[in-house]
Amino acid sequence: MSFSFFKPRPKTPQEVVRTTKDSLLALDTATVVEVKALEKALEEVGRNLSTMRLMLCGDGESEPSTDQILQLTLEICNEDVIPLLVHKLHVFGWQARKDLVSCWSVLLKQQVDEKYSCVEYIENNLELLEFLVVCYDNKDAALTCGTMLRECIKFQTLAKYILESTSFELFFKYVELPNFDVASDAFATFKDLLTKHSKEVAEYLTSHYNEFFEMYEKLLTSTNYVTRRQSLKLLTDFLLEPPNSHIMKQYILEIRYLKVIMTLLKDSSKNIQLSAFHIFKVFVANPNKTHEIKIILAKNCEKLLDLLRSLVVGKGSEDEQFEEEKEMIMKEIERVSRFINRERG
Repeated sequence: MSFSFFKPRPKTPQEVVRTTKDSLLALDTATVVEVKALEKALEEVGRNLSTMRLMLCGDGESEPSTDQILQLTLEICNEDVIPLLVHKLHVFGWQARKDLVSCWSVLLKQQVDEKYSCVEYIENNLELLEFLVVCYDNKDAALTCGTMLRECIKFQTLAKYILESTSFELFFKYVELPNFDVASDAFATFKDLLTKHSKEVAEYLTSHYNEFFEMYEKLLTSTNYVTRRQSLKLLTDFLLEPPNSHIMKQYILEIRYLKVIMTLLKDSSKNIQLSAFHIFKVFVANPNKTHEIKIILAKNCEKLLDLLRSLVVGKGSEDEQFEEEKEMIMKEIERVSRFINRERG
């Protein structure tokens, strides 16, 4: 008796996209029928996403075909599969979401005729970005959506849209969610939004200065240690960027923010104290300090000097630089204090 073994013909990109779309659409009918139908539909989605991942990323032994990747990218856009993937991902299983993330990263980077086809598709369907942001409220889908958002944020147009959308304000809530993993992921996305594209960030901060820093103050004064520490470090990262120099100049004229930073200088955490110092020194070293800021520094002169004397970094060249900066800041506080006291007579 002889046996013949036939290897199934590999699917074309068009077939992969069509079967993926059909399985995603089947989820709509399955959810209103019965549990078994839904399970079967989800299994089919999982298989199709696995096939798509292999076509886009290879199997570890052979490299994926460039032509097939480009065809698959075009088909996904032409067949409007992207909205289905985004809107249905919250019901996917763990492996399907993992495969989706792998596919998403590759798809966004693909250029067809010098255009990022999937990025352009999202630009024409920007509500997809807002949906991904809102998904942080769904703890099962949050980490998947966060990874997909950070891939989107690599592109200026998409990052700019999120910054200027009303959904951006949700990050001030998400970074303090009780689920640590979700809150940390949200902060990673929040950080990328404020640091990846300096020109767009500068434009956003210029036009939304008051509302942004009012919300940001709540993060700096949070009762959550991790939130305070991360927010303070991030503030240093984007405030001291050269394109944001005009924002920094405006920020260091604000008494309310000086008081916030002075409070953080007294924090029980040494890490927070040191991070606060790097912003505090800009307030003090500013040659254009307002009279009100000089009064605050003079009024708290002795307390500030005692605080700074107790603030140390450690050993090495970093410590030497820190001590030099600290000495300069202490002398400036003393100078301002003498000036204000003479003025008062």
